[in-house]
Amino acid sequence: MAVPPPDPGRLPGVVQAYLDAHARGDVPAAAECFTPAAVVVDDGSTYRGREEIRGWLSRSSAEYTYTTTPTAAVRRSREHWNVTQRLEGDFPGGVADLKYGFTIDDARITTLVISPAQPSPG
Repeated sequence: MAVPPPDPGRLPGVVQAYLDAHARGDVPAAAECFTPAAVVVDDGSTYRGREEIRGWLSRSSAEYTYTTTPTAAVRRSREHWNVTQRLEGDFPGGVADLKYGFTIDDARITTLVISPAQPSPG
């Protein structure tokens, strides 16, 4: 059964801005979505502060060519959102479903944890 993509109008503006900027490879715009002291955890590494995050974004954008398709968005609380995306590209395996766990303040992302998405039961 196909899962309808999340409604972009439901996501907080800063989360949608980050996803859009990252999808188009706009590293400066994506980095500006984070607070100066933000933390990103991805693939076993932790990046602290906007400069380290900018470096991570630059490396992740250049390493492989891929497209992203949002498949789910869940609001866990006022500050916490999970967005699941399917990545398809020239990386090992070619397809991956990833969960992006966002913590936001009113205007910026404070924490982003990227992990493999758990398959849906059934």
